[in-house]
Amino acid sequence: MHKAAIETIDLSRMYGDLTVVDRINLFVPQGHVYAFLGPNGAGKSTTIRMLLGLIRPSKGSVHIFSEAVRQNHFSHLKRVGALVETPSLYSHLTGFENLEITRTLVGATRRKIDRTLSIVHLDRYANRLVREYSDGMRQRLALALALLNEPDLLILDEPTNGLDPAGIQEMRELICSFPAEYGVTVFLSSHMLSEVQQVASYIGIINRGKLLFQGRLGDLEADRKGLVHVTVEDVQSALDVLRDAGFDAYRHFGNDLTVHLRTGAETADINERLVKHGIRVNKIDQDSWSLETIFMDLTNQSQAQEGE
Repeated sequence: MHKAAIETIDLSRMYGDLTVVDRINLFVPQGHVYAFLGPNGAGKSTTIRMLLGLIRPSKGSVHIFSEAVRQNHFSHLKRVGALVETPSLYSHLTGFENLEITRTLVGATRRKIDRTLSIVHLDRYANRLVREYSDGMRQRLALALALLNEPDLLILDEPTNGLDPAGIQEMRELICSFPAEYGVTVFLSSHMLSEVQQVASYIGIINRGKLLFQGRLGDLEADRKGLVHVTVEDVQSALDVLRDAGFDAYRHFGNDLTVHLRTGAETADINERLVKHGIRVNKIDQDSWSLETIFMDLTNQSQAQEGE
C-alpha cells in the first residue's frame, strides 16, 4: 500500500447554500503523477486552494504527508512547491535574479538556484532578461521557483496553459521526470486530457463538486470496456427503448448515447431493438476509448443522473 502525499477526508466547501466541493476523499500516493480532472466550475481550483491552506474547508480535513493542514499555519508547505494560476515574474530582471529574490525569502542556499535552473533546462539562459523569454521558458522559470525549496510534492494548476506545442512537450517531459529522477510526487489539474494521458499514473475526476472516479489510469480504461457509443437521430426515443429493455443508457454528447453492456456481447441486440422501433442508427462503436472519451462519459453520466 502506497503512503499518501495528499489525503482528504470528506473535504467540503460551501459558499452560502452553494456546495462547491462535496465530501471528496482524495488519496494521492507518493511517487506518482496524479491528475485531477474536471470541467470548468467542477471545484478543482477550490480544492487546490484548500490543499494549500489558502482557504478553510467548510467540513472535512486535508493531510499533507500525514500532517493536518490548517489555515494560516504553513509548516506543511516546507515540503510543497506550487505553481497556481499565472506566475508572477519580474520581466526586467534575469531568470537568475528572479530566483535570487525567492531564494532569500525561503532561506534556500545559492546552490539550489543552479540546481533548479538545471532541472528546468534554463541554465544556459539564466542571465537573459525574462522579458526576452518565450512563454514556455517563463513557465519553466515559474516551475523553478516552485522547486527552490526542494519539495517532496508539487501542486500544479494548469501547467501547460497558453503554451505552444514545443512548450507543452517540454513541460510534459519535466513532469514525467519528477517522480523517477527526483522523488517528487506531482498533483496537477489540467483540461488537456491528451497530455494527462501521457504523464499521469493516477486519475481523479470531479464534477459539480463530487469525486466521480479515483484510481489508476489503467483501471479506469478497463472499467469502460463494457460500454458502447451509439449515434442516433432520435435521442429521446432511443433512450426510452433501451431503458425499457433494461439497459443503463444516457446521452453522451449531441446525438451520441452511451450504453452499458450487461454481458459484453449485446451490441447487435442494441442495434436490432432500435431499428425495430424505427430509430435510425448512424454508428455503433465499442472501441477507441481515449481519456477524453472516458472523461466526457463520466461527467455526462453524472449530470444525466442528477437531472433524473
